[in-house]
Amino acid sequence: MISAVHEDENARRRARYKLTETEHGRVWGDCVEAEGLFGEPQRGTYELFGWVPEKSGVPAWAGSRVWLVPDDEALDPWLLEDAESVGQPPGADSLVLTGLDDYEGPPEGYRGRVRVHDGHRWLGSCREFTRVLPPGQVPPPLVLRGLAPSDRLRAALMKGTRRALDLEEAALEIRDSRGEPLADRLLWATVRAWRPSSCGADLIDLELDGGRFTPVPEYARPVWERWLAGPPDAVNTWAGLDTRHRGAWHDLVRERACRRSHHDRPAGHTYELDGRYITDEPALYLALGEAVNGPGGYFGGCLAALDDCLRGTFGYTAPATLLWRDAATARKHLSHVLTPDGRPHDLFAAVLEALAEGGMDVTLA
Repeated sequence: MISAVHEDENARRRARYKLTETEHGRVWGDCVEAEGLFGEPQRGTYELFGWVPEKSGVPAWAGSRVWLVPDDEALDPWLLEDAESVGQPPGADSLVLTGLDDYEGPPEGYRGRVRVHDGHRWLGSCREFTRVLPPGQVPPPLVLRGLAPSDRLRAALMKGTRRALDLEEAALEIRDSRGEPLADRLLWATVRAWRPSSCGADLIDLELDGGRFTPVPEYARPVWERWLAGPPDAVNTWAGLDTRHRGAWHDLVRERACRRSHHDRPAGHTYELDGRYITDEPALYLALGEAVNGPGGYFGGCLAALDDCLRGTFGYTAPATLLWRDAATARKHLSHVLTPDGRPHDLFAAVLEALAEGGMDVTLA
């Protein structure tokens, strides 16, 4: 459950989105609304033949990070993010999984046996698999409503040629209601249409081809709307969310942190971590980020990122002390996880080790 935050009228009217050329940083225009920001990204679909489930089975939402591990140990596993189980086709012994493919995908030419896990438990195995090509669909456009175009954009629209309307790679920069940077989305900006806007004089509605734009998943909309209204004022605002939405919350925490300057506290500072809600990996890094940098704070999202944060520039200077309250919760939920290739791993112990190596003296309470 995410608490509601009410915006004033001025905040709603303030320009929230800015379309910027990535090569030189020149602004195409800014607007108050981006229709098409949320949607369903194109997902990879796999049919796993000869599916043999583990006792727990596969839930409809299979997990934020589901790994498919080839039987051949010489081959690397690959990742499906935000994976969902479509179920078993009638009369078939297969299971259909969909998710956001990582950049590598399955090993080239391999279609043999794989085992599947969600980072905590094995879900099952299959004798072979195939990747199902998605049906050809025209993605919806991204429409920037009430856009105040720059002179360069006006000139391109007036020219109207295919070349002029290809704005090439651009970033849609997104700010919250306070005007603070929150996130951005890259796209190849090709103008499909434009028209005068009802939002005001000299403003336009700019329609961009959605084929090279990856929308924010629809399930993450409530999290984004909460952050668009402004950062949280208290720690643990995310605590009532499930793992899927905690992951979306942390994605925004990370993106926002990359766009902000950080002031490192002096060495010798004592931090306090509220560990009551650390029942999954996103919660671990959310709680740690808030312990170091306050509500909505960032301090890593994996062991490698945590190590980077411990080296400075993210609010921390070694040596320091961390009082980890209710540490038993994290120990219970994170001491028996699986690596990408399915080997047992103690994430709780690994985080304690990383903190110690980074100069953080941890006291478990």
